[in-house]
Amino acid sequence: MAELVLGIETSCDETSAAVLSVQDGRPSLRSLVILSQDVHRIFGGVVPELASRAHLRTIGPVVDRALAEAGASREALTGIAATAGPGLIGPLLVGFTYGKTMAWRRELPFIAVHHLEGHLFAPTLEHPDLAPPFVALLVSGGHTMLLHVPEWGRYDLLGQTRDDAAGEAFDKVAALLKLGYPGGPVIERLAREGNPGRFRFPRPLLGGPASQRFEFSFSGLKTAVLRAVQQSDNLERDTNDLARGFQDAALEVLAEKTRAAVEETGAGTVVLRGGVACNAALAASVGRSVGQSVRVVTATPRLNTDNAAMIAAAGAWRLAQGERSGWDAEARDNLPFPGLSIARSQDHEITR
Repeated sequence: MAELVLGIETSCDETSAAVLSVQDGRPSLRSLVILSQDVHRIFGGVVPELASRAHLRTIGPVVDRALAEAGASREALTGIAATAGPGLIGPLLVGFTYGKTMAWRRELPFIAVHHLEGHLFAPTLEHPDLAPPFVALLVSGGHTMLLHVPEWGRYDLLGQTRDDAAGEAFDKVAALLKLGYPGGPVIERLAREGNPGRFRFPRPLLGGPASQRFEFSFSGLKTAVLRAVQQSDNLERDTNDLARGFQDAALEVLAEKTRAAVEETGAGTVVLRGGVACNAALAASVGRSVGQSVRVVTATPRLNTDNAAMIAAAGAWRLAQGERSGWDAEARDNLPFPGLSIARSQDHEITR
């Protein structure tokens, strides 16, 4: 008999629910509903209080729609998974409390899911043959990190950002260029028309000491773009070229550090995850860097951005291991990554 797991995700500004069927260990996505909040475009970024209120209004209807699209009743569910963190605490509390309460009322197994572990499981819904070991590059508005995944549930942190996340840098540069929010899609589109040789911005932490081999920093790159914008006498004329120069610099850093991680670990597969992984130029850049012998896997844009399908997939795996979260489980904006360890190599050590 198939297991039927409901996933709930409200860590930021998407209200999402999904129903996942699992039979003989193989997941099948029955439904996925994602409701985005356009109000934040007005403010150039997510306003937590507005996001929380929107989640409160829509979480019930979104869950009902996901169940209806899956052709499933609440009585048919065998488990519920909800994002417990990290994220914005107000939005997190809405989805997490809804899922936990629903599980308690129906006496269903409940599992609290780490948002980033969910990202790692998302590609398995479209690439069922994907399995560890692999290197994962997680790039979103809130996170940039390189992981080595020797097996599910074990995650070796190779390196992460020291300041801005990659997606945050795209949004801030878009704001400098007066392109609106979110910035990633519009920068990618304009960069296609830009001159790659006109603006050569720095590639932060490339070619430095071994201790920085897998570390990221985007604040200096953002400042370099700011100075170029301030020096421009015709921003409308320069925008495409500035977008191209920034994107080329950011993607080269991400790709080269991913290549270094592949060399370090000997992994034959790279998984790209997070909202920035929607950028087709990133996948192409990583593919060129790691070479044809290394498989590069990413999900479709719908599963790359925040969604409940990835939460259901990670939750279903942990439920299958016999794990359960207690009714005293709480959402946390700084929730520790389960199974995460600091990777050490012969010539350097990554520290927090």
